[in-house]
Amino acid sequence: MAASQSAATNIETEPSARLRAVLGRLSRRLRPTLAGSGLTPSEISVLFTIVRFGPLRLSEVAEIERLNPTMLSRIAAQLSDAGLIRRSADPGDRRAALVQASAAGRRMRERIHRERTRALDAHVQELDESQREALWQALPVLEELAERLPGPRR
Repeated sequence: MAASQSAATNIETEPSARLRAVLGRLSRRLRPTLAGSGLTPSEISVLFTIVRFGPLRLSEVAEIERLNPTMLSRIAAQLSDAGLIRRSADPGDRRAALVQASAAGRRMRERIHRERTRALDAHVQELDESQREALWQALPVLEELAERLPGPRR
């Protein structure tokens, strides 16, 4: 085995790589929901950002979501057409658009969150008691780690 292949293999077995991988798998497996079945994962993510932080300029949403402006514009149009967000001119700069969640958008976010929480809880309950306790004890450390990582703090 070449040195670079060996190094790549070792990196993938390091605890940080395993943590990243398991968080990604959990996130992907919790995405599908009945409540959000008409939305793409990107549309759901943008909606959640707008509900949580809005009203926001589209440029702020693009930065938070790491989306190019063209893609975000399409997503915002879809969410607006679905009645989940409202677009308006920024009173401070008429050239910029502000977006904020509609009541339907806030309700959609809540339904998706509840559905994902119930799905996760059902599977957590299948763990034995010592596994559940270990998971709950790890939560404060994971929350602290999330705060230390770079990204929006709003």
